[in-house]
Amino acid sequence: MSKHCFLLLLAACLCACQPKTTPEAPATIVDAPADAAEGGALSGGPVIPFTPRPDQLEGKEWPAAKVASGDASISCDLDYSASGDGEPLLDLSHDGVLAALKPCQDAGIVRLRYKGKIATDFTALVERVANMAGRLAIDRHVLDLDSSGGHVEDAMKAGDAIGASRWTLWVREDSSCHSACVLILAAGDSRQIAGKVGIHRMIRVDSTASTRAELSQELREVHALMKEYLERNGASVAVADLMMTVPNRKLRLLGEEELQAYGLDGTNAVQDDLERIVLTRKCGEDFVRRKDDFSRAFDRECAQPGKAVEDVDECASGLEQRFGFPDPQCPGDSPLSWQEASGIHVSGQSGVK
Repeated sequence: MSKHCFLLLLAACLCACQPKTTPEAPATIVDAPADAAEGGALSGGPVIPFTPRPDQLEGKEWPAAKVASGDASISCDLDYSASGDGEPLLDLSHDGVLAALKPCQDAGIVRLRYKGKIATDFTALVERVANMAGRLAIDRHVLDLDSSGGHVEDAMKAGDAIGASRWTLWVREDSSCHSACVLILAAGDSRQIAGKVGIHRMIRVDSTASTRAELSQELREVHALMKEYLERNGASVAVADLMMTVPNRKLRLLGEEELQAYGLDGTNAVQDDLERIVLTRKCGEDFVRRKDDFSRAFDRECAQPGKAVEDVDECASGLEQRFGFPDPQCPGDSPLSWQEASGIHVSGQSGVK
C-alpha cells in the first residue's frame, strides 16, 4: 500500500465541502432505537451560558475521572478490519492516558474509538486524550464514534473541547450517531460519515418547572444555547430547530445532502477559514492559492471512482511538482507533507473516507 494512501483517501473528502441550500427530499422518520435511559437527547440541571473551560490538566495531577458511560479504546492506525479497535482505555489518570497513547507516538496518529452515551466522562475522555496527544506531538486525532446520544449540555461541552483540539470525527458504516451525539459532529475539523445520523426532540429531566410556560422557558434557554454552540462551530442553527420538530420516540435520519447542508459532514467551514487565515500569515497568499489549486486538480484528475491506489499516488506526486510542492519556505504545510513524515498505511475499505 502506498505511503500516501491515507492522505489521498482523506483529501478526497476534505476538499472544499461548502454548505448547500437545505434539500427538499422527503424526511426519513423511524422509531428511535434507544429509550431515554440508553441515550437520546436529554437536558438537565441549570442552563449555563458558554464560557471557556479552565485548564485542569496542567502537570501530572489530573482530577479523578474514569470511563463509565461507554467503552473506549486506543488504536494507532485506522484499519479496524485488520487491527481491531486497539487497547481498552479505562484509566483516565495522567499515567493511564500516557501509557495508552505512548505506542502511537511514532505513527503520529491516534484513533479513539468510543461506543456509548454522551456524558460528563466523555468530555473528560476527549480532553485528556487530546491533551496527552499534544504532549507527545501526536498531531492527528480521529474520534471513531458510535453513540445513541446523551445529555445535550455534556455534548456541547465535549464539542467545544473537540473544537479546541483538532479532531477528525468518524461515524463508520457499522456505527451511528443519534440525538445529542449530532452536536458532537458540529465540532470536528473534519467529519467522515458512513453510518446513520439521526435527530429528535430533547427531554428536559430534573426540571424545576410546574407549568407549561415554565417548561417552555427552560427549553427555550437550552435551545438558544444550542444555536450559539452550532454557530460558533460552523454548523447550521437550523439543526436545533429541526430537532424540536421530531417526537422523542421517533428519529429523523439525515441524508448525505442534509448532513452537508447543515455543516455536519466534510470540512468544518469555520476551521477551514481559520486555517486559511493562519496559513496566509505564515506562508503567504501565493502558497495558499497554489494549495487550493492542488486540491481542485486532485479532485479533477486523481480522485476518480475505481482508480487504482498506485495511479492515485502517482497522480498526486505529479501534481505536487506541478504546483511547486513541497514548498521550500513552508515544507511542513505542503499538501502531502505530514503523510510523508508519518508513513501511515491503511486499506481503502477501513480508512476514514
